Amino acid sequence: MAATAVKTATTEKTPEVKARPRARGASLGLVAWLAGLLFFLPIAWMVLTSFHSEEDAATNPPSLAASLTLDGYRDFFGSGGGASPWPSLINSTVASLASTLLVLVLALPAAYALSIRPVKKWTDVLFFFLSTKMLPVVAGLLPIYLFAKNTDFLDNIWLLVILYTSMNLPIAVWMMQSFLAEVPKAVIEAAQIDGARLPTILARVVAPIALPGIAATSLICFIFSWNELLFARVLTGVVAQTAPVFLTGFITSQGLFLAKVCAASLVISLPVLAAGFAAQDKLVQGLSLGAVK
Repeated sequence: MAATAVKTATTEKTPEVKARPRARGASLGLVAWLAGLLFFLPIAWMVLTSFHSEEDAATNPPSLAASLTLDGYRDFFGSGGGASPWPSLINSTVASLASTLLVLVLALPAAYALSIRPVKKWTDVLFFFLSTKMLPVVAGLLPIYLFAKNTDFLDNIWLLVILYTSMNLPIAVWMMQSFLAEVPKAVIEAAQIDGARLPTILARVVAPIALPGIAATSLICFIFSWNELLFARVLTGVVAQTAPVFLTGFITSQGLFLAKVCAASLVISLPVLAAGFAAQDKLVQGLSLGAVK
């Protein structure tokens, strides 16, 4: 009788035990949806404002039922006689892509040396790389400006390429070291037995296996380079002006043209959003690489 009673009690508690994880999962899902909406609302508001006229965008409180127009986008692309954004967009594309490629070329061998063929005190080396990011950007602005001025590198897009490469290289080495540590050493040893040299191993063995991590690193470096403003603002003028610098030109002494700024912000954000959407599967795999053993 006692065993039957215990079995009956256990059977009665089972639905309650199963219901608790479901309720907890539903609560966490609701919180995640609310957090996602909270982060999405400013973007949605920016998109909506970009299709309003300047008069409707400046109303307080703003009107949701205002008529929609493309005037903000026409003004951004220079149809009203303003400056064309295409040179700035091309400069940002060149600086971001070129610096990202240079970062990958330099970071991959360094990460290989720190993970698959670790040097002595490799953790100290990684900390030294990352410690370079602790210097405030403003502290190095004046020396870099003087160097660029004395070497006639002011308003030169390749100066930004060098700066963005040096700025993103430490974080790229740090990230790729953890990704390359997950590459099976047996595969590399098999390639070495077959006579493959280091460049061949990096290009044909290590890179395909660590492709999700490389994609995640590339996307982060591209975003950092595309969004950088301080160096681009100080070191460029007209020839090498980037998209974020061009965007600040809409804030004038005549006031803030809100609809035009929102339209410009959306257009300038599209390359980053498109790159993130195209590489989202690789990004998720790369950021989670090594998290589950």
